[in-house]
Amino acid sequence: MPSTPAAKRTFCFGIYEVDIAAGELRKDGRKIRLQEQPFQILALLLEHAGEVVTREEIQQKLWPGDTFVDFDHGLNTAVNKIRTALGDSAVNPRFVETLAKRGYRFLAPVQTSGTNEARNIDSEIPCASPNVQRIHSELHVPMPHRALVRILFAAIQCMYLVFYLEALIRWPQVDAAAARLLPGQGAFIVAVIVLVSGALGIVWRCYLLSAIGFDYRLLRRNFDRIFPLTLLLDELWALAPFLIAGQIGFGAAFGAMAALLYVPFAERTLLRMAYDASGSME
Repeated sequence: MPSTPAAKRTFCFGIYEVDIAAGELRKDGRKIRLQEQPFQILALLLEHAGEVVTREEIQQKLWPGDTFVDFDHGLNTAVNKIRTALGDSAVNPRFVETLAKRGYRFLAPVQTSGTNEARNIDSEIPCASPNVQRIHSELHVPMPHRALVRILFAAIQCMYLVFYLEALIRWPQVDAAAARLLPGQGAFIVAVIVLVSGALGIVWRCYLLSAIGFDYRLLRRNFDRIFPLTLLLDELWALAPFLIAGQIGFGAAFGAMAALLYVPFAERTLLRMAYDASGSME
């Protein structure tokens, strides 16, 4: 059965693309699983982007009168699946807005390609070519290659592991350096902090390395949850260069500290480049 002109159309919004003919939702070229009914609702919303699509219109199109189902539950479930696929939120929507007791509205600007007899062909804007660099939906920077982002994140974890292991292996020198900086009780406190934080840091960095290595989808969410503790740990170790200030000089130690103070924020940014808030890949 030949497809209608409308069925040949493709909708683009942000880094997402909806191919009506193929029945596919793609994110930055990668296919995202979405069941048929939620997909049909998404297509209907895109067809009327910026307009209110009432619950009655959705029911007439997707739930015929002779279909005996709980319409409210089915519609709510389908819309939730759309939001999950798009990494959207009902509280602060970027794409699908709920209008209480009325219906839904698609918020984001939509570009279309293909033809549609019901619309002016001249008004159609071709979707961006796959070769055109896309913009990150949160950071508003060109989308980097995910492999590069993951390699950079892993390199940071390896750097910290070297710090921790070097400090524990050279424990007598660290203890002596702490004694020179803070004689008496202060040296003991510094030594304990280095020992405890180094041991905890090894565990945390091994987890992050394994998670990024296996491309764990919830890595960003887990990292954000424990970010305050990670920040505290990393800021403490940002002071470590002063333990070897006698060898590298005060200026170099101060510069290294300044760079290390930024690293935890760089880690969080790298994870935002690789994963969205819902756990899907960017």
